[in-house]
Amino acid sequence: MNFKPIEFIDRKTGEKKIEKVPGENFLKFLYYNPLGELSLEAIVKRKFLTAFYGKQMDKEKSINKIQSLIDEAGINMEESKKKKSEFKTFNEFFIRELKNGARTIDENENHLVSPADGKIFAYKNIDEVSNFFIKGEEFNLEDFFKDKILAEKYKEGTLIIIRLAPVDYHRFHFPTSGIINESKKIQGYYYSVSTYAIRKNFRIYCENKREYSILKTNKFGDIIIAEIAATMVGGIKQTYRKNTEIKKGEEKGYFFFGGSTTILLLEKGKIVLDNDILENSQNSLETRVLMGEKIGVSI
Repeated sequence: MNFKPIEFIDRKTGEKKIEKVPGENFLKFLYYNPLGELSLEAIVKRKFLTAFYGKQMDKEKSINKIQSLIDEAGINMEESKKKKSEFKTFNEFFIRELKNGARTIDENENHLVSPADGKIFAYKNIDEVSNFFIKGEEFNLEDFFKDKILAEKYKEGTLIIIRLAPVDYHRFHFPTSGIINESKKIQGYYYSVSTYAIRKNFRIYCENKREYSILKTNKFGDIIIAEIAATMVGGIKQTYRKNTEIKKGEEKGYFFFGGSTTILLLEKGKIVLDNDILENSQNSLETRVLMGEKIGVSI
């Protein structure tokens, strides 16, 4: 497979853009070079490397990395609750909170919203996924959940994938109101979740460390909300209270340093996805979304 740039659609303008990927050459080496693939399997996917790097991002000297990321990614610091000078470590900056009103939450109870800033792929029927990725690398629900009953419940359901790049706001929120249960943790590896990696192996989502919880709703049925760890993302922090009633847009948690992914799974026949997101996904293009934006309508 050739190494192709990551193209996505800017939802606001409809323009096709190419993503600037931090560490792009390293990813190219790991996933598209035989020697890199050996390093990936032997070292990079393992917990110790991610844990080591995470500790470096918690040290005071890591603040030197903040300005370079702001400049490279064009991060709007006017949205941040804290000024750059107030952060004591890079990880503290990475999990920054936004000011009230920095994101607009679509309050229509019939609308499902994006739980995070990022780039979205969505499929009306999860069985369609294999048409867009390498044969034999299907997203297997039983492997993902480690639960046959849940796998059967969400068979032919709707799959929504929101990929957070390192430059994105890294807190995730609830896509609609409901009652949320306890998050279940599943141990796994730390493969990259960059599109470069997913193109080669979609099963990364079933192999990486992950957590999932169930949001019981009136309009959309029982929604699975899953968070996927990745290379250099050792920490997934849930900040919500289990078995409580929550409101759309409230914070659910955050990721520590690195790129990461939030997945939503809905039962068959519960949602009509927005046309632009669906069409872009069918053309193998992600759509840039912000937390709180409408992505579908209840049936």
